[in-house]
Amino acid sequence: MTQLVRQVNTPSATISGSVPAWTVVSATLCPVALVGGWLVAGALQPTSYNPMQQTMSVLAGQPGTDPWIMTGALFVVGATQFVTAAGLHAVGMPARGLLVATGLCTFGVALTPEPTAGPTPLHLAFAASCVFTTAIWPIFVGRRPPTFSWAVNYYACAAVTGFFAVLSGWVVFASFGGDLGLAERVTSTALGLFPLIVILSLRRATGRAGSGAQVAAPGRRASGCEVS
Repeated sequence: MTQLVRQVNTPSATISGSVPAWTVVSATLCPVALVGGWLVAGALQPTSYNPMQQTMSVLAGQPGTDPWIMTGALFVVGATQFVTAAGLHAVGMPARGLLVATGLCTFGVALTPEPTAGPTPLHLAFAASCVFTTAIWPIFVGRRPPTFSWAVNYYACAAVTGFFAVLSGWVVFASFGGDLGLAERVTSTALGLFPLIVILSLRRATGRAGSGAQVAAPGRRASGCEVS
């Protein structure tokens, strides 16, 4: 009985049911909507638009053709971040709060379209906040070992955060002259994929823990019967 109680109280058992399947859908839709948005909107731009040098904000702003496409994609991205935060109980409230903050900032980017003269300070503030909150998100997800999933291992999350910092630095460097559009697209896609990686890893770890518990429990019951 003591062993059974310990099994129930392990992190893997505690997390079972805390990563619902619909979070996989929301986390997948986030990068799909983002990439799909700039691909479709970019295809409708005149030849003067250079996706390597010009940002996604141009697609959603006054200079863009059919800006509603990229704007709609941004709203979908923000909504998926809210949904993912609602279901991802396993990572704790600080990490979930950051996802909500990222969703709000994404809405802010969509609601402050870039004028022809260039981005406004408010638009830049929302865009920078999106990058910042998403880049530091892995640190709030990380747990010190031993952990039930590599994706929430503190050292792995620290490494991911370092990688995100390098990508963010690339965006800043490119903003002074370079392929800013390319840097922004690569960075935003990488940042948007990590919540999905965490969810898939947690669900896989939960499945392994559940299978182990189902196999172990009958053995303990049989042992108990023999003692009786």
